[in-house]
Amino acid sequence: MRPTEKPFTLTAQKVSCGRCCLRELCAPIDVTPQQEDLLHALVKQQHLSIRRGDHLYRGGMPFHSLFAIHTGSFKTYMLTDDGRERVEGFYLSGDMLGMDGISGDTYTLSAVALEDTGICVLPFHRLEELTRESPVVQRQFHRMMSREILRDKGIMMMLGQMTAEERLAAFLLNLSQRYEARGFSATELSLRMSRQDIANYLGLKPETVSRLLSRFQDDGIIAISGKNVHIVHIDRLRAVLGFGDGIYFDQLP
Repeated sequence: MRPTEKPFTLTAQKVSCGRCCLRELCAPIDVTPQQEDLLHALVKQQHLSIRRGDHLYRGGMPFHSLFAIHTGSFKTYMLTDDGRERVEGFYLSGDMLGMDGISGDTYTLSAVALEDTGICVLPFHRLEELTRESPVVQRQFHRMMSREILRDKGIMMMLGQMTAEERLAAFLLNLSQRYEARGFSATELSLRMSRQDIANYLGLKPETVSRLLSRFQDDGIIAISGKNVHIVHIDRLRAVLGFGDGIYFDQLP
């Protein structure tokens, strides 16, 4: 991890606090003014800037904090026994990182920035103190954890039942849904991750991902320009799954 000493200009998309994963902790209901002050101090006073390619944490490091992405994006991965990288997820502005470290007191995954990013730091020992003092904060934190668990479980269940074409369509639709939930365009996607990373995450070969992206473009479903993907016909992309207006991996409240 290499926090920058000087401010840098972030060209990545920024999520508003109202759409952040920590919004329920930053602005809870039924807490005392003193508890609210502590929450604001806990969440808002600690920020880090991480450069593209730098790690926020690595697997095996002692667990100490959760992190909310204010701007930018991350990839999480773990190393297999033979040293290969296995991509576990992609996290956008508004998402939370670090929950994989809660159970064993060490981070089980590694988190690397896909672009210059800004994050809010949530020291876990301070959060535990607040949850013991306030049932409201405890309940809302448990809701956050539950959403993360359900999302991860849904991803694994869906990927295991899909063809290669369906996996890629679901991946693009998931990004579309997540962008829209954050107030951005649902049809203009920026793929900060590499084709190799996408293939790794979906359990496909890189050439398969490239071939399918080209096929979707040839069919007029999407238009690709570098790392940017424009979804031309989102209904046709949904039709690849046969789900109509269903849920694609991630449903945010």
